[in-house]
Amino acid sequence: MESSVPLPSRAHGGEPHRGDIAGRLNWLRAGVLGANDGIVSVASLVVGVAGATTDSAPLITAGVAGLVGGAISMALGEYVSVSSQRDSQQALIEKERGELADDPATELEELVGIYEAKGLRPATARLVAEELTERDALTAHLEAELGITESQVVSPWAAGGASALAFALGALLPLLAILLPPLEMRVPVAFTVVLLALALTGFISAKIGGNPALGPTIRVVLGGAIALGVTFAIGTLLGTSGVA
Repeated sequence: MESSVPLPSRAHGGEPHRGDIAGRLNWLRAGVLGANDGIVSVASLVVGVAGATTDSAPLITAGVAGLVGGAISMALGEYVSVSSQRDSQQALIEKERGELADDPATELEELVGIYEAKGLRPATARLVAEELTERDALTAHLEAELGITESQVVSPWAAGGASALAFALGALLPLLAILLPPLEMRVPVAFTVVLLALALTGFISAKIGGNPALGPTIRVVLGGAIALGVTFAIGTLLGTSGVA
């Protein structure tokens, strides 16, 4: 006798059977990468200044300026990019809404064809298309043809704010790491903290993408170490030469 328990609740109950999981993972990865950018850019900036001078005032000025300027730049860049994406999505939604209003019969046949192409038998494809159309024709076509829904249209303000916040949180770490320790320990502590933080962001980013963590983590740490080493060397050279 067949159980009346729905299949999704019996099988793989711990898995997130949600259509927006990919979008959520993309947001999470973007946040991790934004924090990584904040760590590297501000760490390189303050370590370079620390190589030129032991005075705290220039470190604070450079670090805060890098944090604020970088966060604003990230927010503006993300806002412009996502605004363009949102405009494109809205245009596609309005186009689909108009087609459904003008010729619903042709749109239904198009939906049937899509499900047939996915492997359903013609009768099954028509039944699915008709039932989904009765429930919500626009959503059915958006999901089948474009892979989006109206509720998934991205917000430029949310994207810009998230990018700015992620960058600022990442940038705050090297700024504190260079200012809080004793004078003689500033640069070693900053190097250690930054490289550990980059290892963590590389590991998290790899895991979010479902990839092995070792390779990406090594690349991120190595890139950060090179950036720190180069900027510190330049700062030291400028400081000892009297230019800075």
